[in-house]
Amino acid sequence: MQIFGVDIGGSGIKGAPVDLDRGDLAQERHKVLTPHPATPEGVADGVRQVVEHFEWTGPVGLTFPGVVTGGSTIRTAANVDKSWIDTDARALFSERLGGLPVTVVNDADAAGVAEVSFGAGRDRSGTVILLTFGTGIGSALFVEGVLVPNTELGHLELHGHDAEKRASSKAKEDGELTWEHWARRVTKYLAHVEMLFSPELFIIGGGVSRKADKFLHLIEGIRAEIVPAELQNNAGIVGAAMRAAKSD
Repeated sequence: MQIFGVDIGGSGIKGAPVDLDRGDLAQERHKVLTPHPATPEGVADGVRQVVEHFEWTGPVGLTFPGVVTGGSTIRTAANVDKSWIDTDARALFSERLGGLPVTVVNDADAAGVAEVSFGAGRDRSGTVILLTFGTGIGSALFVEGVLVPNTELGHLELHGHDAEKRASSKAKEDGELTWEHWARRVTKYLAHVEMLFSPELFIIGGGVSRKADKFLHLIEGIRAEIVPAELQNNAGIVGAAMRAAKSD
């Protein structure tokens, strides 16, 4: 069975049909740049471009980089335009896609659902936390395989700042930090999250998961096991499609 998944990020909008039996992309993903400012209308146009690239006419699952309540209403917009707040995203995307059925889910929650089902969190018990390091830091919290949605742990305070302002991949790039310097910031962040939730497993996702060999060995003093996301930066696309299939 195939369902289309789209992952909306602060820098790019990427999507592809997903093979739900394998938990992987059925075709090579297509990506367009996220418009700046990332307004609802601009992002919806980008999503339409990605979906039309594949001439897709079935259900579509979409991630959003913020809190999504009721499967539709946007509550936060840290890395996109503030005009997203209180937008009915499901109605907006469905209208822009010519009436296709649409499901909207928080981006990190989608990635977490995919990793727990098909990737690094599969068959793991206890508390599992996936953290996506990108433009910001997204989080997905699972207790015995059950998702606690919209946790937004990237906005925990770390040294007087939102953690994502100090330890995201964007913070590394903007500050031209070495892997060693960035890993120290990530370590402090993980220690804070671990103090609050005592997880058995941290899964590190987002684009930086492809470079796990450059920094994971530099993270010390964390009791929980730390592993890279197996689906890497495709996890959001897969998870979005999984949620759309569940809603269909």
